[in-house]
Order: sequence, then C-alpha cells, then structure tokens
Amino acid sequence: MSTCAKVSQDLEEPLAGTAATARTWLLVEQPGPWGAEALTSSHLDPALGRALDRAAKGTGVRIALIRRPGRHADCRTAAERRVYAAHTTPGNVWLHSAITSDPEQLLTLDFAELGRGLSRSFDTALDGRPHDGDPLALVCTNGKRDRCCALLGRPLAAELAASGVAGAWEVTHLGGHRFSPTLLVLPFGYAYGRAEAHAVKEVLQGVREGRVVTEGCRGSSAWERPGQAAELAVRTAVREDAAGALSVVRTEGQAPDWEVTVAHTDGRHWLVSVSQGASSPPRAESCGSALGSPARMDVTAVRELSRTAATGPAPR
Repeated sequence: MSTCAKVSQDLEEPLAGTAATARTWLLVEQPGPWGAEALTSSHLDPALGRALDRAAKGTGVRIALIRRPGRHADCRTAAERRVYAAHTTPGNVWLHSAITSDPEQLLTLDFAELGRGLSRSFDTALDGRPHDGDPLALVCTNGKRDRCCALLGRPLAAELAASGVAGAWEVTHLGGHRFSPTLLVLPFGYAYGRAEAHAVKEVLQGVREGRVVTEGCRGSSAWERPGQAAELAVRTAVREDAAGALSVVRTEGQAPDWEVTVAHTDGRHWLVSVSQGASSPPRAESCGSALGSPARMDVTAVRELSRTAATGPAPR
C-alpha cells in the first residue's frame, strides 16, 4: 500500500507555502512515547499540557515536545528538561535555551510577550539565555499522527545524530505528513520537506553562515502561507539567500487570491500574486485518510515595484 508521502512525491506536489505558521516556537523536552496530541498524551502531566495549550492560544506561540533521537525508554519522569524558545521574524530572530527540573515553571511564561518577540519572561522564569550552540534541526517523528513521520523521520533523525549533528532533535508535529521527512530549522524558522541527511547538513551550514537554502523549502513559519510562497519566489527570482534580507510587509486579498508585498532590507519591494489551487488528482493528506484535494499555493507573478509604488498604507 502506498504511503501519503510516496504519493505526494510521485505526484511532485509543490512544497512552497506549506509550512506551519508560528512567529515563536516553544520546545519542551519530553522523553518517552508520544500520542497523537502529544501535549496531553505523553508522560508530560496532561493537566499541564492542557494549561500550556490554553496559554499559547492566539499568541503566535506554537508549543511542541522534543526528544533526542534514538530508542525511547518508557521512563515516567525526566529529572531535567531542555527548553527552547525561538522567535523567527526577520529583524528580531533569536533562540534562547534553558534547563528546568520543574515543567510547571512554564506556566509562568508571558506567552503574549513571547509571541511579540520578547524573551524577557523566558529568561526570567527559566533562567534562560541565548543559545550559543549549533542550530536546531527538528525532525518530525510522531508515528501516532502519521506513520510516514515514524518510518521516514526517525531514520533521518538517527542518521543526523550519528553523524555528529549536535542540534538534532525529534519533534512531535510540524504539519504536512505527506512531505515526510519534515524538518524545521531554528533560529530562522524555515521548514523543509522530503529531507535527506546530506541536504539537511547543507541547510544547517547555511544557517551558520546566515543563509537560507531554498531547495526543498516549505517556507518560513514567520509568515502565513501566501507570504511563505511569495517570499520564496522572490528569493528564487533575485537569487537572494541572506536569511534576514526579506520580509513580508503586506498581504491583501483573501482566498483564493492574494497580493503579497515583499520588502528587501536595501529598500527594494516586490508585489507577488499568489493563488490558492486544489491539488489534483486527489490524494490523501495523511495515511489512512480519505482522498482529497489539498490546497496549494501557486505564485503567478513577481513584479518589482518602484520606490513610489512601494509606499502605501501601513503594513498589517
């Protein structure tokens, strides 16, 4: 039986504009097994998981559980847990880390502040500090959500760890099972699909050098999906790989058609036309789900604006 990932790859389903949306990521180490809804179906206290989910709702913060690659002993408690917070909006990209022995401390975080790109409550509550190690390579491996994530993601995470990628972690959910193995790289927040170990290492080297590798890229989690597709289209059109060079400053319209304004730090602007289409022929978005026509983001035009035309109403 074909998996959703194999069907998607065979049909050459485009990756751009399919990344999860989150300005800020909060990652909590939780060893042991994960269920489909990992915050409430793991060895993290379910009451704490529900409280964290409520606290993050509507703030722009996305919470995920992480664990080191390898075999996962069914241990009930973790003496100490690594916690990361990362903000992904260009001009204010940061990654902080902390260690806690009491996950209840997470409830003292100011999630609205984190979503706005301020790290103060993270550093205060958890004695956090800027992460000075390698960039994080987060591979989705949660087979309880989709078997492709386990079958394809776990071997990739294990290969990365075995080859010395210090920032390799398994993560509970990045969306887009049919693009497995899926990867999120922090601090920049770009997601990748159909990832292979050699390509991941190239992506991570780019992060160290402040570059974005666009091959296999699904988009930046800082933007909504039309903006993800638009930003990648501009990067490709002008061959711009500097991580902080481009920002989505305006998105006008509604499904299925948007006009997205992308700005460069050097003052250039582009107007990008993005249309939402339906993938055909029908395919399953997850293994075992009914056939459907997943939405896709198609860039139909990229037009550089004059300095005068680029001046318009305030970004929203």
